Formats: sequence, structure tokens, C-alpha cells
Amino acid sequence: MHNGNLSALEDHLHRLTSERIQAQGNGSGRYVVQTVQRDTLARLVWKLLQDEGEILTRKTQDGLVTTVVNRILGLGPIEPYLHDPEVTEIMVNAPDEIFIERDGRLEQVQASFRDARHILHVIERIVAPLGRRVDESVPYVDARLPDGSRVNAIIPPLALRAPSLTIRRFSATPFTLKRLVSLGTLDDRMARFLQACVRARLNLLISGGTGSGKTSTLNAMARCIPRGERLITIEDTAELQLTAKNLVSLEARPPNIEGSGEVNIRTLVRNALRMRPDRIIVGEVRGPEAFDMLQAMNTGHPGSLTTVHANSPEDAIHRLESMILMANLELPQPAVREQIAGAIDVILQQERLPGGRRKVVSIAEVVREEGSSWGELQVKVQEIFRFERRGVDAEGRALGAYQAAGYQPQCLETVRKAGVSLQAELDE
Repeated sequence: MHNGNLSALEDHLHRLTSERIQAQGNGSGRYVVQTVQRDTLARLVWKLLQDEGEILTRKTQDGLVTTVVNRILGLGPIEPYLHDPEVTEIMVNAPDEIFIERDGRLEQVQASFRDARHILHVIERIVAPLGRRVDESVPYVDARLPDGSRVNAIIPPLALRAPSLTIRRFSATPFTLKRLVSLGTLDDRMARFLQACVRARLNLLISGGTGSGKTSTLNAMARCIPRGERLITIEDTAELQLTAKNLVSLEARPPNIEGSGEVNIRTLVRNALRMRPDRIIVGEVRGPEAFDMLQAMNTGHPGSLTTVHANSPEDAIHRLESMILMANLELPQPAVREQIAGAIDVILQQERLPGGRRKVVSIAEVVREEGSSWGELQVKVQEIFRFERRGVDAEGRALGAYQAAGYQPQCLETVRKAGVSLQAELDE
């Protein structure tokens, strides 16, 4: 066997194949690898393997060919999981520590990188076409794959053992409220209520932790917006999959290698106001842009949507207060609360429950409540629907049922004026 092991043979085949396709370039030594068809490349690797005269089983030969092709065209050992529709997350902690999330559950897979340099090579393959780099001076990067999957990479010295790579994949089939109902993320009554809220141009905030499914729910709700409206979407990394006829998608830009050229979410929100939007959709507010988003909701752009990292509807209100204070506008707290109470109509709380299932665990209305002192305003939430947890099943998955809280929301009149009756959905 070549140099006594398959790894050496793999490296040898990779080098021979790379040299062969490089020689087929344009004479200057440049060659766009992406133009090579996978099956054409596989035939080339197979021929080169046969020329080596190694005595291997057919299964081993097939594995070698696939591995070399993935090294050249794809992302090495994690390439197969990028084509598995059930895999939603890929996490590389170290060369021999690769985890995936499938059906809400984490599992370690047998695939492995050769070493830390192999992981770094794959990271560079991802970021190079985007004009980005990752090295000791810029040791972390956010990017996305051509299919829209979101990528985060961080390398030593920040990652102590080895370069770390996390890929969040998105469904090829866009999420709709109907699909979320089929997945058990919410029930049919809640879906009809949310659809009515979107069509009635209420402002909605989706709250939840990392990986709770906020973006999927935001996607589903945004697809309820009438197609004739003009939408502006603003994201750190583009993830929304909308089909609106009149749509402009904006994406923030990080600083370049010299530390300049950054365009943040707040700048994009302000710019969006000059683009004649009917609605603005911000993928996530996490800083001073919260103030600009609330102002947009308050001043002629009802029906806007956004998400926030928070553990409950009440916590979401407090997070918004804190983010507005980050804008250094020297607004008194009553004025901040006035902005929130006037802008946000409904908050959805989403969680990733034990066993991996993602659920909308609460839908609540934001209400104003005058305090005991003159002029003191409190922003409260009143629950409309909830998910009542009732333990876990034999596989550790959370059990429970959706319930209407029996509360008659103040926004019901706005929804009715939009031509939708929801009394049956709100009755217990």
C-alpha cells in the first residue's frame, strides 16, 4: 500500500488530481475548480487510482475517490452532511470531534479531519470566495455557503485546541406557518391568529434563545405578508427565504482587514426608511438599532417584524429597554417605555425544549399599564396562548399541549377591522 497507509495514498491522489486539473487551466496556471463537474472529477481520480496499481477492495477505492473529490470540490469529511436534508447543524470542535444535529438531537459522527491544518484549509475554502480571510490577526469570521447556510469559524489562539467550525443549515423547503404546524412548533389556532396579526399589520417580536427556531418562524410569518407590499429585509447574515414581488434584501458588512468599511444593522435600518418600505423586517436586533426599529414601527411602517435573544416575553421587553439605552440618546426611562409600548403589539416566545423540539411556548400581547405615580408607565405582557409542559416521553422529548389563556387581547379590534374573526381561536 502506498507509503503503508490510506492517508498517504489519499494525499498522493489529491496532489496528482490537483496538478492535472491545474494543467487544464488557461495557461497562466489559474483554474476555476468550481467549473469541474463532480462526476468528471470522480472519473479522473478513479483513473489515477488505477494507475497506482494498489490492491484495494472496491469499497475502499470508492471511499478514496469520494474523499479526494470532496477535498477538491467540497468541504472534506463534512461534505456528505451538507447534502443530508435531515442535518440542521454541523459542529467541528477538533479534527476527530465532529457533531451534527439531526431531528433536534446532537450526535457525534465517525468522520474526521486529518489534522488542524485540514480544518483550517476548509475554513479558507469557505471564506476566500467572499473576499475574507482568517488568520491570527483576524481569528474569527462569519460567512455563508452558496446554499445560504450560515458559517462561523474561529481559530487559534482564540480556539485553544484546534480551529472550530459551525455550520447552520437551512431547509431547502421554505418554512410556512402550515409547515410549522405540521412540525408541532405551534398549533393551528395559533397559526391562524398569527396570520391574522400579520395581515392586520400588527408589529410582532419573536423572542427566544440561540437555536430555538426564531429565524424559521420569522420566515414563516413574513410569507403571510400580501405579495403586493414592498419589503425591506435587514440581516447580519442573509437567511430569510422570501418570495415577495417587491423585495430588497440588505446585509450588514463587517470591517475589512484594515478595520474600516463596516456597515452595521443600525445604518441599514436608517437607510431602509428612505427606501419607501411598507414593512421592515430585521433578522435580529441586538444593539442600538432597536431604537431605530421601534421608531420605524411607530412612524408609518406598521406590520414590521424582528427577533431578539431573550428567555421570556417580559425579558424581551427588558432587553429592548437596555438596547435603546445603548444608543446613548439620553432618553428618560418613561420615554423608552413609551417607544416600546407604542411599537410592539405581540411577542412570540420560542424555546428549544428537552429532546430538541422547537416550540412557540407563548404568544402574548404588549399592554400599557399606568403606574401608581403620575406619569409612570409600565409595559406589561398578557398571555394569549401557551404551551403547557407535561413531562417528557421515553425518548426524553418534552410533552405538553397548547392552550388558549382565555384573555381577550386589545389588538383584537385591529384584527377584526382587517376582516378576520378570531373569537373561536381565543376561547378555551
